[in-house]
Amino acid sequence: MNIRTTIRQRVLSVLGVGIWTLTTLFGLFMLPSCSDPAAVSSGNQPEFLTPGWTQQANIYEVNVRQYTEEGTFQAFAEHLPRLDAMGVDILWFMPIHPIGELNRKGTLGSYYSIQDYYAINPEFGTEEDFRALVQEAHRLGMAVIIDLVANHTSWDHVWTESNPEYFKTDENGSFYPPVADWSDVIQLDFDNPELWEAMIDMMEYWVREFDIDGYRADVAYMVPTEFWAMARRNLDEIKPVFMLAEAEEPELHQAGFDMTYAWNYAHIIREAGAGRAGVEEIHAAVTEQIARFGENDYRMFFTTNHDENSWQGSDDQLYGDNFENFAVLSATVWGMPLIYSGQETGLNKQLAFFDKDLIEWDDYEYESFYKNLLHLKKTNKSLHNGSAGGSLERLETSPSDNIYSYIRSNGDHQVWVILNFSDTTQNVTFSSMPVGNWSLVLGDETASPAAQITLDANSYLVFQSSQE
Repeated sequence: MNIRTTIRQRVLSVLGVGIWTLTTLFGLFMLPSCSDPAAVSSGNQPEFLTPGWTQQANIYEVNVRQYTEEGTFQAFAEHLPRLDAMGVDILWFMPIHPIGELNRKGTLGSYYSIQDYYAINPEFGTEEDFRALVQEAHRLGMAVIIDLVANHTSWDHVWTESNPEYFKTDENGSFYPPVADWSDVIQLDFDNPELWEAMIDMMEYWVREFDIDGYRADVAYMVPTEFWAMARRNLDEIKPVFMLAEAEEPELHQAGFDMTYAWNYAHIIREAGAGRAGVEEIHAAVTEQIARFGENDYRMFFTTNHDENSWQGSDDQLYGDNFENFAVLSATVWGMPLIYSGQETGLNKQLAFFDKDLIEWDDYEYESFYKNLLHLKKTNKSLHNGSAGGSLERLETSPSDNIYSYIRSNGDHQVWVILNFSDTTQNVTFSSMPVGNWSLVLGDETASPAAQITLDANSYLVFQSSQE
């Protein structure tokens, strides 16, 4: 039996039209796929293994169109040494494929309205350009994942001509958008087993032919969970991959995803930035993440990304004078931190989503700030991802309003964070001095660890303690 026949039988069984049950499917085909002895299990399914190198990793989202004047892979590649020096581990590229022209939004269209899954957007360069970019990133020690838009395509996707049966249609036999506002895309039909086969073929192509290291799955919750499990098994037979889901459903970790979005946390810190939530709500959002997900379920924490920036506001608009506080929080409290293109230079505007809108690279005012945060994550085991990281303990403070302090601990490795979200200087008292051999990592260079600490308005202190 060839592999394509095997895939089709698996799909038919999941869709309820084959002779196998879903239980049998999971029992027979969830095979170990990673030989890395440091790998960790994702969720409760030990067969899906998260590559061990990700335990210390961070992630950086690349908006190729807005990154440089040229908006090309070659122009972006010139930034690779800088990003490597900053400590970036995973490069997540927004979709790299040609953008649909029919019902296009704006002058250049949405990255997420894809015309051909197998092609490179000619505005970005050629296949050779992208392959060279991946190779150079790998040489510098960075992984590359690309955006996968599996739920929908552009209205003029090549499949609308070659395989119209891959799409859902209305009572008139017409294609339609998955959401009314998404008028530039049309809904794929995952009730068709042949679509599963075609989509997995395509995913394998980019891993095999370009050596990418995984995918970020757009609106992953809108695609059947069983599809993702099947795709992950096939990809891991080529190489161990890293999978990020744009979703917050725990069950996706048991379907092959290593990391999901901390959406609720992101919503709460936006509310806090606007003055509609406080430190109690922030702490509740963090502890909810820990309680709801397994210890090896990576969660992506962020202050912004392409959606937040374009549709919600710039860093300055969302967080004001507390931007650095929220960035420190997102990099130290739990999960894997995300940095979006341009945040290291102060992303003080909303980037247009459908048109050219160049990032204003000036003095890279936050580059050293992020470099220090990422270095701390790599070197202090309490901040590692999943079960490799440490526990979280909130510290009681006086005053308690607008002050959030916590310790991450993993054996002798500790990180102590104090955040003052208020607009005034605060004399912060702790009920007892946290035990540790503390040294300052970030914040006021004159500060020292003590049971009482003075914190300037909208500022932070980060100490670490380690026996190594």
